[in-house]
Amino acid sequence: MTQPFVFKPLSPEFARDPYAVYAELRAQHAPYYYAEQDIWLLSRMADVQRVATDRKMVRSLDDVQSEEERRAEQRKRNWHDMPHHERFVQTNLLESEGETHHRLRTLVFKEFTRAMIARQRQAIQTFVASKLDGLRDQSEFDFIEDFAAHVPGHIIGRLLGVPDQDCPQLRVWSENVVRFFDVGRDDDDKALAEQATKEFYLYLLDLVAERQKAPQEDLLTQLMRHRDAGRLSEDELIATAMLILMAGHGSTIDVLGSGMHALLRFPDQHQKLRAEPELITTAVQEMFRYESPLPYFHRIATEPCEVAGQSFAPGTRFGLLYGAANRDPEAFEHADQFDITRSPNRHIAFGKGAHLCLGNHLAALDMDVIFSTLNRRFAKIELAQDPEYKPGLSVRGPKALQIRVMPS
Repeated sequence: MTQPFVFKPLSPEFARDPYAVYAELRAQHAPYYYAEQDIWLLSRMADVQRVATDRKMVRSLDDVQSEEERRAEQRKRNWHDMPHHERFVQTNLLESEGETHHRLRTLVFKEFTRAMIARQRQAIQTFVASKLDGLRDQSEFDFIEDFAAHVPGHIIGRLLGVPDQDCPQLRVWSENVVRFFDVGRDDDDKALAEQATKEFYLYLLDLVAERQKAPQEDLLTQLMRHRDAGRLSEDELIATAMLILMAGHGSTIDVLGSGMHALLRFPDQHQKLRAEPELITTAVQEMFRYESPLPYFHRIATEPCEVAGQSFAPGTRFGLLYGAANRDPEAFEHADQFDITRSPNRHIAFGKGAHLCLGNHLAALDMDVIFSTLNRRFAKIELAQDPEYKPGLSVRGPKALQIRVMPS
């Protein structure tokens, strides 16, 4: 007798290959109820896009709940008794809705223009070259810990106005905060997230005080001008700066690792990129699609709704499996193939709708510069050992990626 499908996102098997599990979910042709999280999982592109772009589907019900209901929901999710986390993480741009979300997003969007990001290319190139110079005597190294993990945080840190020497600590805080968003979190994760948020807050408070005395041409100074003009509060300033720094770390590091792994798993595609370096733009987008670094987000229905032919009540939580949608054969031809020439490539690795990731162009630029530079620097890059991927539903990336290189 066929055993019923059971979703186990914390299992080693899922970490090794979530796509076989996603295929099983899509084959059910219906939302899957994940009882452990009281959430309905959506795995097909059409369903994920429909919910992600529906303005009646939100990330937070704070705007429509009473204080008593909000507190009850916090306790249910174990998001209570975390004063700094509640103050700066649970109410930031990503978690807000309605007028607040629109106001904050508009302010940040004005700063993250394509033109501003394009101006960062030379700074990224210089930093990447310096990190690789430090590895020139090594024929084998961990691509993630020795190289990739240092780049995105320093780039976003410099944009915001964080001194280079402080950026490694920001990565630690960011990882400890973000870990609490995944399934399987426990009270130890909760304590880490709260402590990291508190230390992050105190650090940013000092940085704001420094900028108050000596403004700079950086994003933090610009956000402070918005605060002084009454366009955002002091807490919103700190929360927004914290979110920008956190968003600039983990997911980009993960996709750098999985992107390099994909190139090394499919040497024909790597050779094609070497032969035609102008393919870097489509190659980067395929890396985002093939191994989506943020494979899961949620939405909550504010009204009765119908999704995939089923009716749901207000308050129903939906899990949007971006990683599954980006491998949906109904949306992509040969969806499980890694193809650096894929075009068009309408993936949703950055989300969709009102919560589309604002840092997507900066992440793509980081990857463009990094992989182009690596291919110029090294005549040969190969896997030294197969990587182990991180466990969890909300992340997708290798823990480490040991590679061997031969200079050009």
